[in-house]
Amino acid sequence: MSEPGSLQGSGTVPVLEKETPAQDDHPGRGGPAGHRFWSARRVPAGIVAVALLVVAGGFLYDVAAVRADRDAMAWRRDLARQLAERPLDDIWVLVGAGVAAVLGAWLILLAVTPGLRDVLPMNRPQPDVRAGLQRAAAALVLRDRAMEVAGVQSVRVRAGRRKADVRAVCHFRGLDDVRADLDAVLTDAVRGLGLTRPLALSIHVRRPGKKG
Repeated sequence: MSEPGSLQGSGTVPVLEKETPAQDDHPGRGGPAGHRFWSARRVPAGIVAVALLVVAGGFLYDVAAVRADRDAMAWRRDLARQLAERPLDDIWVLVGAGVAAVLGAWLILLAVTPGLRDVLPMNRPQPDVRAGLQRAAAALVLRDRAMEVAGVQSVRVRAGRRKADVRAVCHFRGLDDVRADLDAVLTDAVRGLGLTRPLALSIHVRRPGKKG
């Protein structure tokens, strides 16, 4: 079950997922604390389902036609002839094999990876509830906390899966003092996010008009 909530000033939402006993035994649902959320991946599944339906439907119709004493469809006869006569080193055979291999590898990758890279797992308030926070929402929280530090004029925060990159512009006070305050404030802010894997901080402070 997923319940959306909003963070002020952001277009992102935390994620809450309540697990059922059936989900606890399935490696693709829920999972131990700290593991990423699994994506439903409806689009790839839908594409595969439609493709299989079209191919299976075509073959089924053709087999039924042959069983009814009708000639096989032209595409089936042509396909059989091509498979029998075309050499394995033919360019179209190699291209087709390459495309099939790439699609197969892509589907396998989707099957064994969780996806939802933008959702950071949070500590569990209850054993049967998993919570996640969008990376953009985490970045917004850190940016707002950084703006509270004296001397900070502007801040840009980019939150990754394991690290938050903070780039601040300081228009007064010493850069080292501002950096030390940012480190203390943001370390506390990261702890307050309640993530199972707290983000490491990379803090850069510069004067206005300087690149860094």
